Amino acid sequence: MISTGNHVTDASSAVNTETFQAINPATRQPIPGLFNRASLIEVNQAVEQAHEAWQSFRKSTGLERANLLRQIAREIEALGDQLIKRAMEESGLPQARLEGERNRTCNQLRAFAQLTEEGHWTEATIDLADAGHQPAVDLRKMLHARGVVAVFGASNFPLAFSTAGGDTASALAAGCPVVVKAHPSHPGTNDLVVQAIQKALEKRGLHPGIFSSLHGAKTVGEALVQHPLIQAVGFTGSLNVGRHLMDLANQRPCPIPVYAEMGSNNPVFILPQKLTSEASALAITIAGSVNLGAGQFCTNPGLIVLEESAASEAFLHHLQAAFADLEPATMLNEGIHRSYEEHRQTCLHTEGVSLGHQQMSDEDDWLGQPSFAKVSAIDFLAQPKLQEEVFGPFTLVICCQNQDEVQAVAGALNGQLTATIFGTEDELTQAVSLLDILTTKAGRVLFNGVPTGVAVSPAMHHGGPFPAGSNAAYTSVGTDAIKRFAQPVCYQNAPQFLLPAELQDTNPLGICRKVNGQMQCP
Repeated sequence: MISTGNHVTDASSAVNTETFQAINPATRQPIPGLFNRASLIEVNQAVEQAHEAWQSFRKSTGLERANLLRQIAREIEALGDQLIKRAMEESGLPQARLEGERNRTCNQLRAFAQLTEEGHWTEATIDLADAGHQPAVDLRKMLHARGVVAVFGASNFPLAFSTAGGDTASALAAGCPVVVKAHPSHPGTNDLVVQAIQKALEKRGLHPGIFSSLHGAKTVGEALVQHPLIQAVGFTGSLNVGRHLMDLANQRPCPIPVYAEMGSNNPVFILPQKLTSEASALAITIAGSVNLGAGQFCTNPGLIVLEESAASEAFLHHLQAAFADLEPATMLNEGIHRSYEEHRQTCLHTEGVSLGHQQMSDEDDWLGQPSFAKVSAIDFLAQPKLQEEVFGPFTLVICCQNQDEVQAVAGALNGQLTATIFGTEDELTQAVSLLDILTTKAGRVLFNGVPTGVAVSPAMHHGGPFPAGSNAAYTSVGTDAIKRFAQPVCYQNAPQFLLPAELQDTNPLGICRKVNGQMQCP
């Protein structure tokens, strides 16, 4: 059964009488059930109890946290079809997509469980007094849990980037309690996952304050970021909201990091020979990537950069045909659909931009109509506002006169999550200078493949320079995401009995450690 209150530790709370309903984006009708928005009293209760829980949770073993994460995965899977059905109603996403997302969510939890169980993530480093450094002191360093983390649920991933998604999983893995601000588009989905997490905490005998969930609008999110006991924030969403949260965090008497994933255009560069030999296939592939998930992935390609030629004309012809064949899909909510239409029209009415293809609908629906536009490199470079993300199934083709203009466009780009180069093998050997530019602009550079689809693996980096992310050094996908919610502590000449197990001479946890500059594994 879905609870419509807020979850402050293990109890449902409804101090505030202000309520709201979820909306089915496919039917645009309210879903039965009124959810209570959190009061500031409940925000404070949730954070204070999370801080109390942190005192013990931060000292839990990696195995204890691993068991919790695996238990959460099992409880989510035990929700069965009920979870998928509710997520479909609240998001408009198809069953297969949400089943895949549930699998990803549970696999993320298990990946972090393995990471914490192994213990290597703590980066335990020991420099003995006889190592030759001056002064000759015993130094031992490792990563520790940062403290209570506020996590903002994302609109476009009701499971994998929300209640028990990557931010929550990595924070719990580090030993940090979590307070989630549920996304208002899928409160029922959030509630079911919250119940799964609470069951897992109860079964593992852990403090219920380790996890709480709150409903609410802007004031709840602001109160979380400004609460003095919150030590870090995980956010996936728009640039405007992410920047606002960053500003709030920096205005605190003691600023805290906001790990925000925000806007990205994910530019795709197509080199001339590749364009000549594969114009039709490229057009179909890229059009499908633009429209994937109604263009509501953070990695949909929003810019296509190519050199004008007969091949580019053929490509644009094929691209128009490919877009005409695309099926519009329901967008996640009214606000996203309205923003898509507004930003798309703003781009289309910018000087120098011409329409390539635009699907239209006379119906009062929230379908994301696929479209693309064209602009010259000169006009693109002269108007920085053309770099503003159009979140939805839209892309802008930038037509360059020569490779100098291609590199000028690359050099003018804002920070990106991804950048892609399509080229033949011979062309790629000559693309070093372009690659050098793109490695300063994007957190992930792809070759001959579309950026949609993010593998959850240790080598993945899902982040990038601002405005794609708030800190390009960190990722929100993959096991390195745990490092956002940990901080290093160095112990100098500490007695053995005061050292964490990870740093003791006997290495009771049996983890890999760097000792006097050499990696040592049991």
